[in-house]
Amino acid sequence: MEQTRAGEYDAFVAARWSVLFHLARLLTGGDRHRAEDLLQESLVKLWFVWPKVADEAPEAYVRKVLARAAARSARRRWWGERPVEQLPDVVAAGDMSATVAERSRLEAALAQLTPQQRAAVVLRYYQDLPDRQVAQTLGCPVGTARSHAARGVARLRRLLADVIEPVG
Repeated sequence: MEQTRAGEYDAFVAARWSVLFHLARLLTGGDRHRAEDLLQESLVKLWFVWPKVADEAPEAYVRKVLARAAARSARRRWWGERPVEQLPDVVAAGDMSATVAERSRLEAALAQLTPQQRAAVVLRYYQDLPDRQVAQTLGCPVGTARSHAARGVARLRRLLADVIEPVG
């Protein structure tokens, strides 16, 4: 029984890791290391409730934990990092500078939103969740979730105004 539980959990994590990590990265404003910590914390919490949520909606549970943990983490002044003498080696890839620059601009703009706005925008527009599910994930009324998303999108438009070209 325990092996079946572990196997199902492992399969879920393997299948959804990259999507959940990207969500965590967006929720943390592009900070890869905080996103990894946040996702690891969320997956540990999922493990303990796996028998209850495995057949229902484990991804929705993880999204909810991620959004709440990101908001809680944003209020902290220190996350426990320690400086190191040498940075790890960076993998060299082909020239993706334009893609990286665009993604970096978006992540930097997302980082300037409040944690609630960032979570609402990411859940609504990146995860494509309906307003009701965004509100459930954030633990607030639907109108509040819509307001956070609308204000977040308006702020992103102002921050990225020089890049956005009118359609028409």
